[in-house]
Amino acid sequence: LLTGSNVSSASRIAMGAKSPLTGGIKESNGGGITAMWLATLGIKAVVMEDIPEDDEWHYIRINKDKCTLEPANQYKDIGTFEFCEAMIKKYPDCAVTCIGPAGERLYSIAGIATMDKEKKPNRYSGRGGLGAVMGSKKIKGIVVEEKGTVEIKDKEKFKQVFKEYSSIVIKAPSSVSYKTLGTSATVRVSNDLTGLPTRNFRGEKFEHAEEISGESLYDLIKERGGEGKTTHACMPGCIIQCSNVIPDKEGKTIVSPLEYETIGLMGSNLGIGSLDTIAKLNAVCNDLGIDTIETGAAMGIAMEAGIAEFGDDEGALNLLDEIKNDTELGRLLAKGTLTAGKTLGVENIPVINGQAFPAYDPRAVKAMGVTFATSPMGADHTYGPMIKTDDFVGASKKAQIMMAKIDSLGMCMFLRGAITKHMDIVVDLVNAVHGWDLSMDWLDVMAMDTIKDELKFNELAGFSNEDYRMPAAFTNRKIESTNDIFDIDSGELDKLRQWND
Repeated sequence: LLTGSNVSSASRIAMGAKSPLTGGIKESNGGGITAMWLATLGIKAVVMEDIPEDDEWHYIRINKDKCTLEPANQYKDIGTFEFCEAMIKKYPDCAVTCIGPAGERLYSIAGIATMDKEKKPNRYSGRGGLGAVMGSKKIKGIVVEEKGTVEIKDKEKFKQVFKEYSSIVIKAPSSVSYKTLGTSATVRVSNDLTGLPTRNFRGEKFEHAEEISGESLYDLIKERGGEGKTTHACMPGCIIQCSNVIPDKEGKTIVSPLEYETIGLMGSNLGIGSLDTIAKLNAVCNDLGIDTIETGAAMGIAMEAGIAEFGDDEGALNLLDEIKNDTELGRLLAKGTLTAGKTLGVENIPVINGQAFPAYDPRAVKAMGVTFATSPMGADHTYGPMIKTDDFVGASKKAQIMMAKIDSLGMCMFLRGAITKHMDIVVDLVNAVHGWDLSMDWLDVMAMDTIKDELKFNELAGFSNEDYRMPAAFTNRKIESTNDIFDIDSGELDKLRQWND
């Protein structure tokens, strides 16, 4: 609702479909510039239905005059970066959202990439296999030419409220932290709690956590210089600028950004303590078009099964090559963590509703675990709280409602710490942009209805209470060093999912 209005951190792009990974509802959003470009042309959504009857590939071309399907057979099997470069050559001033080879192959771990401000496909809607949905329709990408402007209905009110909003976001402690270290600041905190996934979620502190911490990442970027950036905006006008650019020893870009979730799932979860290796793994995933969380968790399963050794950097890169080269093992891992775990006979499979855990052990971060076990999306960190609390269910409920508001408004989740107590100002911004007269009650009802509708979708898709259960390894096996275990009563979790109040 605020996309394209120049409100900071409020132009996210959201993808939605039935997930080929979970079989349930899936919404996955990302940064970049495409959403803003669409909004300035007056477009709120691009809807793709059915599948083509032939084998012809296309990309969708949108400008102020028309929307057309353009032939794309010549772009089949190329990575996201090469495709975006080809589109920029063809349409010099454009925004692109696309899939890589993984989406074309209908991999359940396939995501959708979106261009950042530098016209690189570095921003991902990664979770749930939505790249495969796009691939099933034989759509390689969406190309938006030109930009218009979003009309602000009440300009004076917008100017006044925008200034107040921006001041709140800039001064928030969370904004300062994210701008300095980005999401990687979480590595040290999570490891201290024994919540950082280590060697397929064994419930151990990672002995190399300091080497892959946000602080070490910051120092590495500063030391190498070149194209490296410790802070970077993934979309125009972002105040927080939590992104980064990771350089190699010659100062050339390896990947942008390197986030906490990737460090957790492709670093500590695989026993890898090298930021360079994690960045290389991340870069391959981005070009191939796959989710680093689901992929990292599936690779952890492969290591648990003895296909590669934990801590073997070269072995991890080789596993990723299996996926890239579409080998039998690669196709198995590309089906996701649950299928890989069952096929390889691994006992500890960190999955709920078919989706792999993000980088939090739910025994150590229980409120986050409650969200894993109640979210319609499956194990979802974006709707979970990482806070110290004794009210795990209550904290999860508040976080889920708040994030339903933030996502629906097109805002970034990293605003949560800044605006939770100032949602009246956000509603004022919506009213100023659209000329509406909405109340805070509207926002609350909208958020609750969104979650209820998503849960209803899953119910109609055949989900039952059993699909939301925490895996036994996390309810029966304590973290030895802390005695933490996920011991939230299933009945209490089922009650939360009713959303009756």
